[in-house]
Amino acid sequence: FLIRLTINAECYLQLHNFPMDEHSCPLEFSSYGYPRNEIEYKWKKTSVEVADPKYWRLYQFAFVGLRNTTEISHTLSGDYIIMTIFFDLSRRMGYFTIQTYIPCILTVVLSWVSFWINKDAVPARTSLGITTVLTMTTLSTIARKSLPKVSYVTAMDLFVSVCFIFVFAALMEYGTLHYFTSNRKGDKGKEKKAKSKPSKPPAIAVRPGSTLIPINNINHLPERDDDYGYECLEGKDCASFFCCFEDCRTGSWREGRIHIRIAKIDSYSRIFFPTAFALFNLVYWIGYLYL
Repeated sequence: FLIRLTINAECYLQLHNFPMDEHSCPLEFSSYGYPRNEIEYKWKKTSVEVADPKYWRLYQFAFVGLRNTTEISHTLSGDYIIMTIFFDLSRRMGYFTIQTYIPCILTVVLSWVSFWINKDAVPARTSLGITTVLTMTTLSTIARKSLPKVSYVTAMDLFVSVCFIFVFAALMEYGTLHYFTSNRKGDKGKEKKAKSKPSKPPAIAVRPGSTLIPINNINHLPERDDDYGYECLEGKDCASFFCCFEDCRTGSWREGRIHIRIAKIDSYSRIFFPTAFALFNLVYWIGYLYL
């Protein structure tokens, strides 16, 4: 006999790779009252016939194909035949690319503009950094509303979070630059005031273990081992990272053989931020699309 059924079926989705996810939704047919020895289901040679996919109304998914299987379920009441049809679907990325991915990328690129703005333009760079951070917060909220509330991180969540980190790091970069450059200006102002005051007669402080050697009518202290240490400027304690020796008063940081000039942090950022973001995109898209 023939029978026509209209079925509203549900498909449980795993959204770890959202919006680059692919799903295989099963639709099962079986008899719960008649075991295998009383009724047996078989597929025809043509298996499953479907209408032309161009008439399917799937706005977020693309129909990839379908396949059918036959299984036997062993229970205490007998063996039952289960016939299953799998609908293979792939999500369309066009909407999410326009709505989320492109705006996030453009916002990150916009945050790099501050690296080319003069470091003394505090209002311009601060407002640009705060604006990009707030924009990323809004994009993150909108992106989260477009999918069900799940407890795990999706591919879109990862991308938006990394973009937010890049934007926030660009703002913190200027905060760090402004902090150290303003401190240097304050130190230079103190030095100018100190020079303007009348100088006291020169005095020589002799420490234990030091000897005076006449060289060309000028007295010098002999070089000491590194273990003995050096006196720091203005009575400050020497730190392992910040340099406070006389030959380091140019605003450099020193730890071992690493030298970072504070004034050139913007120059370093112009190279580091785009390179790091490009590498992240390379790994992200290859990992989710091809692996």
